[in-house]
Amino acid sequence: MHAWRNLLHAHAQVTRVLEAELEEAHGLPLASYDVLVQLSEAPDGALRMSELADAVLLSRSGLTRLVDRLVREGLVERRSCPSDLRGTLAVLTPAGLDRLRAASGTHLRGVARHVLAHYSPAELELLGDLLGRLVTSDEPGGCGQPASAAGCGQTE
Repeated sequence: MHAWRNLLHAHAQVTRVLEAELEEAHGLPLASYDVLVQLSEAPDGALRMSELADAVLLSRSGLTRLVDRLVREGLVERRSCPSDLRGTLAVLTPAGLDRLRAASGTHLRGVARHVLAHYSPAELELLGDLLGRLVTSDEPGGCGQPASAAGCGQTE
């Protein structure tokens, strides 16, 4: 239970700090940043709404509200899924990609400072392997696409 509690506390602490840094520097909540990252890593910058909700760990209704906000800001748009007209895609706009690029340096520096700096390269490799055992990624991607790798926001 010690390891479990430390994992929960570390996650909560680091995400609070990363969120505050993104909000202060870019007016961008961490959940919005995550949506932009997921879309930037998806084929054609698009994912079905249901798959995007799974990728960012939000409920369908929570994602709908978040995407509504991103659409109003011009960072994301909605389109019909070409292979299933009942489905809706969230699509990254050029403005969304620009906003992501502007914020990614802040986020990556924060991850380096608040997480990576506390471990040696060997410890990071081991930590990645250990945590990777808990993650399954066998769900298919949107509109017949293979699942994209769950990103860490490493956007160039």
